[in-house]
Amino acid sequence: MTQLTNWAGNISFASPLHRPRSVAELQEIVARSEKVRVLGTGHSFNRVADSTGALVSVADLPTVIEVGDGGVTVSAGLRYGEITGALQSRGLALHNLGSLPHISVAGACSTGTHGSGDTNGPLADAVNAITFVDAEGDLVTLTRDHPDFAGSIISLGALGVTVSLTLDVQPSYEISQVVYDGLPVDRLGSDFAEVMASAYSVSAFTDWVDPDVMVWRKQRAGAPIEAAPDSFPTPPPRSWLGAHIADGPRHPIKSMPAEYATQQGGVPGPWNERLPHFRLEFTPSNGDELQSEYFLPRTAAAESFEALRALGNQLAPVLQVSEVRTIAADELWLSPSQGRDTVALHFTWIQDEAAVRPVVVALEEALNPLGARPHWGKVFAADAAYLRSCYPKVADFIDLAAKYDPTGKFRNPFLDTYLPGS
Repeated sequence: MTQLTNWAGNISFASPLHRPRSVAELQEIVARSEKVRVLGTGHSFNRVADSTGALVSVADLPTVIEVGDGGVTVSAGLRYGEITGALQSRGLALHNLGSLPHISVAGACSTGTHGSGDTNGPLADAVNAITFVDAEGDLVTLTRDHPDFAGSIISLGALGVTVSLTLDVQPSYEISQVVYDGLPVDRLGSDFAEVMASAYSVSAFTDWVDPDVMVWRKQRAGAPIEAAPDSFPTPPPRSWLGAHIADGPRHPIKSMPAEYATQQGGVPGPWNERLPHFRLEFTPSNGDELQSEYFLPRTAAAESFEALRALGNQLAPVLQVSEVRTIAADELWLSPSQGRDTVALHFTWIQDEAAVRPVVVALEEALNPLGARPHWGKVFAADAAYLRSCYPKVADFIDLAAKYDPTGKFRNPFLDTYLPGS
């Protein structure tokens, strides 16, 4: 029997996986089980999804993609790539997408996954209603006007098993993606606001040693940006802030095949085919990597870059690439961008946890004084005391989880360690 693992293969799951085919079957599993956790598409890099009892997938629940006055209601186990094409065919769109279209909607929202853009909140910010199975096996629906709503979306599976989500939609739009090579790393700090405001969604890739940074600019049609008078559909300049347009397609990791990446070169296309970094038709295999990510106040960006450059030689042996993005403030309780406009610093490591762990510790020693919040689903070293200090709504969330799960049915060692009850 093949061992069940996460996408990266660094986490193995011992519990048998239940795949209910109806909501009623899911309710029965939850009601009879002493412990339950949900496994999405496995794109977390720690034990947030692990279970000491039943492990459940909602991927086989009946497919729901229903457009109504409140947006689009989708079944929790669907992947973004499955719903975005359906929305595009109806002339509709979401506000943003993550790097991979292969991740599940509920899993991405529950762990705080995000895209990029100065004015774009995380993916969970589009949710306006959630339905989940609580510890008793009952269905609970919360909408944006409910006092518990802000704690229920990015919830790490602590409230129950999500069945469906309703997402805000808007008219479809086109994106034009242009890659620039050779942005001087000094300018990433000194001109940070201009770099990140230069398009609807912007990502900067670096290893904190190379003096040159690669920038991916995804510009939205009909959305001029003050810092980017060359906004799509006007052709972008060949040179920009010391950088130059790439002479061909690029992958975020320079040694990887560029054909996995979404269309570049300034060719306009539908939002769902440009906002992700990777094509839906590219099916990622087990990733030979680990990941960490830290979220800081946007005002600390330049200072954090200096700290990372100072650590460059320590990062180099274990770092494949680092990505810099921005996220707009939101009010979801466990969101890494809760209450503040944010710069996100992502690290794709080699898959060697023994070598990566001490580097993560050094990284947090440098970034935590600047207000860093670690990503809930990735590798970090912080303890419960630090998480409580940097996520101001942790205590409220723990109380909320106890309200919907008084016996701790959805708790696991990860939650007991990092979000312990009172």
